[in-house]
Parts: sequence; C-alpha cells; structure tokens
Amino acid sequence: MSRSSSAWTEADIPGQSGRTVLVTGANSGLGLHTARVLAARGATVLLACRDAGRGQRALAAVRTVARAEPALVSCDLASLDSVRRCAERARELTDDRLDVLISNAGIMAPPRTETADGFEAQFATNHLGHAALTWLLMPALRRGTEARVVTVASLVGHRGRLDLADPHFHRRRYNPATAYAQSKLANIVFAQELQRRLTDAGSTVRSVAAHPGYTRTGLTTAMAGAYSQPLVRAVMSAGARIGDLALGQPARTGTLPQLYAATAPDVRGGDYLGPHGPGGVRGYPTRVRVPRRALDPHTGRGLWELTAELTRVTPDPA
Repeated sequence: MSRSSSAWTEADIPGQSGRTVLVTGANSGLGLHTARVLAARGATVLLACRDAGRGQRALAAVRTVARAEPALVSCDLASLDSVRRCAERARELTDDRLDVLISNAGIMAPPRTETADGFEAQFATNHLGHAALTWLLMPALRRGTEARVVTVASLVGHRGRLDLADPHFHRRRYNPATAYAQSKLANIVFAQELQRRLTDAGSTVRSVAAHPGYTRTGLTTAMAGAYSQPLVRAVMSAGARIGDLALGQPARTGTLPQLYAATAPDVRGGDYLGPHGPGGVRGYPTRVRVPRRALDPHTGRGLWELTAELTRVTPDPA
C-alpha cells in the first residue's frame, strides 16, 4: 500500500469467519466500531471492557450485527491483576486460540494519578497493561492463523520522549500532555521491539501499529485542556493545516487504519498504519513513517526489560 493507492474502506475487509479477535476498550469510540465491523464480517469478537454496564451495552450493540456470538471480558488495564484475569478468561473462551489482539483502549491527559500498582496512570493503562496482556495472550496467538497484534498508538507519539529512568514522573514535573505523548511513543516502541523478537524466534505472529489521526471520539474532549496546543504543534509540524485539525474525522474513518492492520492480506510485521492526508490527521489508511526513536533497538530493549520488571510478567517471546 502506498499514498497513491486506491482508497481502502470497510468494504475491502476479507471475510473473518472462523477468526477470533479481542478488542480492548470496545465499549465506545474506535474500539466499539472496530468490534462491530469485525463481528459483521464473521469474526468471533471478545470485547474487553473496564466498565461492566457500558460493556453490556456495547455487547448488545455488537450482537445486532454479529454473525458469530460475541463475548464480554472484564479488563481494567490500569490493574495488572485485572489484566491477568482477562487473559485467563480470554484463553478459556477461545480454547486457547486467538487470531487478532487489538490493543485499542487508552486514557488521555488526566490529572496526575497513580494506579493501585503504583504506576502513572497513562503509562500504566496505555502501555504497561497492553504489553502485559500481549505477553499473557501470546500462547493463544501462536495457535492462531496468521495472527496479529495491533497496537493502537497516536499521531502525537512522534513528539513523545520516553524517559526509562523516570516513566512515572517521580522526579520530573508532571504534565498530562507529556505523559500522554510518552505513553503513545511507548506503544510504537513496543510494537517494533515485539516484531524484532517475533522475527528472531521464527514466529509467524505479526506485530503492527496503527494510529487514527485526529478522530472525533470521547477521548478528544481531553484536548480542550492541557493537550490542545501540543496536538496543534504536532500536526502543523507534520504538514497539516489548522482546518484539518478543526474538522477531524468521524470514528468510522478513524477506525480504518487499525482495521487495515488487523485484516489486510499485505500487512507486514513492523508496519505502521495511519491516515494518508496532510500531517496524518485524516484520510484513508496507508503505511506511515515509524518515528526514528521507535526504531532504535537499544530503546526497544530498554523498554522491554523495564516493562517486564514493572509488570512481573515473563516476556513472550523472551
């Protein structure tokens, strides 16, 4: 796929019958739309949600279009105990065979909060929880067919700085925008390091990252505060215009990069998918540039080892 390729839409998604997909944050926004689309194509979809009530409503919505019975799995990514229980339950429900994991859930720019495990909330939710879930589900993914791990990052990850010596802002002054950008850069770094290790292990599982550009979802309400100016600087430096940012795009379009990453036959391990338009703000999915920081093996190894230490989950692949 290139920037000059024809526009790819939901209509281009191959049939998903017989495939099993787990989507985190599937109760709303990009996650819910992703779950609905894949269920309508025939996939058995597990909706991993933190809030039981919202999860039940999302499950009912997915059932209206599903061709295979979906299931709800409780998962609070800010709690490593919850992540472990989610992985155990998902492996039970899928008979230990998973074809796609879409790490979609996330939080953006809250006041400084620490999780029960003692971690800064954005780094814990957006990166640590998803990394632990990926490792815990890897045995099931290895039994899948053309299995993929899709890590949903952000355009602003390109501006992130990853401080492995102080990821929780114990010494640095906390800034919600800086913490968010760090967590989303960590997503991209992790996706690249995971692919390196999968390749070294001779695994057929593919690790892919995707970002939705600027999409109108519940998360974007956070941009009215601390995050608005950093986002503007990010997209302007990438070649977009203020008008591109002001208009944004609907969730249906913003979901396309992660749907492409999860289903398109030509996706390669290590790919990064995002909108093709100016600055990557909106448009149809295409391969986009991986931030240079995310390609550094030393950074990838450092994040991998720190994540294993903090989560106390044995990395898979090692």
